[in-house]
Amino acid sequence: MALILQIDTATEHASICLSRNGNSIHSLVSTDQKNHGSFLQPAIQEIIKKAGIKLSQLDAIAVTVGPGSYTGLRVGLASAKGLCYALEKPLITINTLQLIAVAAIQENRVQVSDFWYAPMIDARRMEVFTAIYDATLTTIEAPSAKILDETSFLSILSNKSLMFCGSGSKKFQAICTHKNALFTQVQHQASDMSTLAFNALEAKSFVNLAYCEPFYLKSFYSVPPKKMT
Repeated sequence: MALILQIDTATEHASICLSRNGNSIHSLVSTDQKNHGSFLQPAIQEIIKKAGIKLSQLDAIAVTVGPGSYTGLRVGLASAKGLCYALEKPLITINTLQLIAVAAIQENRVQVSDFWYAPMIDARRMEVFTAIYDATLTTIEAPSAKILDETSFLSILSNKSLMFCGSGSKKFQAICTHKNALFTQVQHQASDMSTLAFNALEAKSFVNLAYCEPFYLKSFYSVPPKKMT
């Protein structure tokens, strides 16, 4: 029996899930983006209590590593790494764009073979973090930051239907009229990573706690505090 605690704080919604052998058994969601940090630890305690297990019984912890909100990524990864260190459990990282694609694939499972999937995370103004996957999550285009305009994805849309999903897709829907551009507003959750996390556990695809960092995709710049005069 494989028990995995799954954490996602990468975007507007935060969620956690406890899965057994790749199937979600308990989950909690917060829609308050400003309070991911205060949501996470009490939610973990609640879900573990609800399942009637101890943290020591977990087999691994999985967390979305990015791209996404700089603050959200740090909150989720720091919590996951701290738990893994204290409990001596392996850490599994999940690409946020893949997670969003999984949610869209599951929503459209009857006709998934007809589409490619373009998950998008809003990166402010007309920029998004995006990638393209097929229905088996094979990477067609690697994650990148793109500034959207009316010609974005045109070469692919000329030959293939693309299902756009995620928070950034709303911006593209407002300017894209191509007949092969499809849109879904499905909201991903930590429970959507259950199969990905279980497969990673089975393959022993773990990351090094000491060197694991958020996948920001773009360079992170911080402004140094002003000196007091």
